[in-house]
Amino acid sequence: MHNTTAMLIELGAIILALGILGRLAGRVGFSPIPLYLLAGLAFGHGGILPLQASEEFVATGAEIGVILLLLMLGLEYSASDLVTTLKTQYPSGAVDFVLNAAPGAVAALLLGWGPVAAVALAGVTWISSSGVIAKVLGDLGRLGNRETPVVLGVLVLEDLAMAVYLPILTALLAGVSLAGGSVTLLISLGTVGAVLYIALRHGRVVSRAVSSDNAEMLLLVVLGLTLLVAGVAQHLQVSAAVGAFLVGIALSEEVAEGAHGLLSPLRDLFAAVFFVFFGLHTDPADIPPVLLPALALAVVTMLTKIATGWFAARRAGIPAKGRWRAGGTLVARGEFSIVIAGLAVGTEPRIGPLATAYVLILVVLGPLTARWTEPLAGRLTRRRPDERQGTAAPVDQTEPAHASG
Repeated sequence: MHNTTAMLIELGAIILALGILGRLAGRVGFSPIPLYLLAGLAFGHGGILPLQASEEFVATGAEIGVILLLLMLGLEYSASDLVTTLKTQYPSGAVDFVLNAAPGAVAALLLGWGPVAAVALAGVTWISSSGVIAKVLGDLGRLGNRETPVVLGVLVLEDLAMAVYLPILTALLAGVSLAGGSVTLLISLGTVGAVLYIALRHGRVVSRAVSSDNAEMLLLVVLGLTLLVAGVAQHLQVSAAVGAFLVGIALSEEVAEGAHGLLSPLRDLFAAVFFVFFGLHTDPADIPPVLLPALALAVVTMLTKIATGWFAARRAGIPAKGRWRAGGTLVARGEFSIVIAGLAVGTEPRIGPLATAYVLILVVLGPLTARWTEPLAGRLTRRRPDERQGTAAPVDQTEPAHASG
């Protein structure tokens, strides 16, 4: 009885604190992720008020948070959208990987953490935060801008790449042999291919089987199916997160829309718990020694992300201003960087403090670079000859792509 009472009190305090922090972040106009991480640091080992009774429950909630994050991401995309993106934007995805994964891998090797940690830190610096970026685009009124599909295309490629990357990382962290890792990767690729095929050819059949006019039944079926598939995927060493992502892709049309609306509050709650959980397992005293490396890594990868967005927008024929906006928008890191670091801390604990500091820096800088990269680039760029001679320069079309006239 005493343990149950203490757990309820701790959980109530955590959730209430998260609600207050979320409202505060909303008033300021920033993502609440850094505040959630700071809350975890305050309640964790070495923090101001360490938790005791509710730690196991928070760990389970964090697992569900990761699963729901990936499920909701999968619901955003149809299989046909993914295939089209792969065909048209794979060069941008390759540039994104090279420019942004390399700094993390090099940093881990320079710090003497070894090749497995290098693979993990490469993922931390590579993946942008879809959640933070989507919020920033909405806040800045850019959802209809011509560069926005380019930004979303890069994010989709990163999310798809996770279906290959996460099984490889999981196998490396578990110390699986080359043969075992190859089998895991083949299973993952086969699963992704099978789900994409089913979604393309029989997506409506799957959606009809899951669909229900009763919101309660739809919520139970979708959530139950997701957790079941995530568990099976985890058993096959494919990654529970990838399993949840594939479930989201397989659902389409009205079912995806209905499930998205029902699951969004659950996703937000458990995702917040996940960020707190990650902070709980990071000792605040471990952050100051890695603050300078984290800051240096943040500056380098901020520039490489801007270069990635500029390159992708240039390939799509977007004018110069739109290229800078695309680059600045992609800077934010968040949920998926923490997911990757959370997988790696068991093998290389030093990644936790570095990833926490790194994400805190870039989740704050991300909204700022999205807003100010294009104006600053315009001031720093010298005026073109045709402008100096009085010739009108091409108009940068920042109006929504669907606008008429």
